[in-house]
Amino acid sequence: MLPAVARLLCDLVLPPRCAMCGVEVSGDGGLCPACFAGVRFLVDGLCDRCGTLLPTGQRAGCCPTCLDHPPLYQRARSVFVYDQDSRSLILRLKHGDRSDLAPVLARWLARCGRDLLEDSDLIVPVPLHWRRLFLRRYNQAALLARRLGPGVYLPDLLYRTRWTRSQGEFDHHQGARTQRLANVRQAFAVRKPQRLAGRRVLLVDDVLTTGATVEECTRCLLDAGAQAVSVLTVARAVLHHDESRPRGEAP
Repeated sequence: MLPAVARLLCDLVLPPRCAMCGVEVSGDGGLCPACFAGVRFLVDGLCDRCGTLLPTGQRAGCCPTCLDHPPLYQRARSVFVYDQDSRSLILRLKHGDRSDLAPVLARWLARCGRDLLEDSDLIVPVPLHWRRLFLRRYNQAALLARRLGPGVYLPDLLYRTRWTRSQGEFDHHQGARTQRLANVRQAFAVRKPQRLAGRRVLLVDDVLTTGATVEECTRCLLDAGAQAVSVLTVARAVLHHDESRPRGEAP
């Protein structure tokens, strides 16, 4: 009773607002109808392996990239496409000191990744280097991962062994994926590998772009004894973006 009254009073003083445009919304946050309509949720027509949108005309199976170069992780799923409409939401969480967005995004993650969560023993966030953590004051991936379940949350299982340049610095360069892979190669390690033996891991991050970071994290986890690794992110960049497809509802 008391928590409900406290929330009501809080909403009267500080009404919930759209995470993207800031207008008042009902409930406990999220997006207003206009912003919601602009987000492309990844619901169907997805690659069985990496979760990206399949090319036009293909409705099932794996995308061409996964057929040619299967990723180390077992499966990856994301809530929505990382594009001009959704980018501001991720940047607010990541760089805008908007840690209050984590509960809303985590609820979407839990629904989107229901199957992955049920098949996982451990939930592990992609770590930040301690210097970047000091500057940002929080790890956005950890804020999301700690609100998921039913797997065991291990925020310190993976750690960064060295400082790396921001992966976003390579986005506008030719051969970005190759540069990103080189940037994070051998940049991660596992504390207490015995906790991994034979366990299925769900790796959580905010954005999947080229996949270089989650591939290196997966390599590290598998080498340390994990049975399998799946990946769950809020957003992901896609190659095949067919605007003729209807925008899906939130998973």
